[in-house]
Amino acid sequence: MHIQGDLQLVFDALYQMGVIEPLLQKDWADKFHNIPKQDERFQSAIRTVNESHGSVREMISKLSDFDQQTLEYLAMEVAREFADYSTRQSVQ
Repeated sequence: MHIQGDLQLVFDALYQMGVIEPLLQKDWADKFHNIPKQDERFQSAIRTVNESHGSVREMISKLSDFDQQTLEYLAMEVAREFADYSTRQSVQ
């Protein structure tokens, strides 16, 4: 399952929640390759994001129910999808 909609909105929400900065300080290469795509918490977080089409404040409110690890995985997924999008744009 992929994130649908505005990746920047998700990034901004995660940044304001304090998820992005600490993640940048970690060695997350191993975690990145092992994102638990089938993990129910992770899938639930993606569904929550995909069902949110509002403001950053609304996104923060909905994501605040998730644990830190799930939010970190979500942040890594946002980064991956940003990179995929950027790659597709530069190839065209």
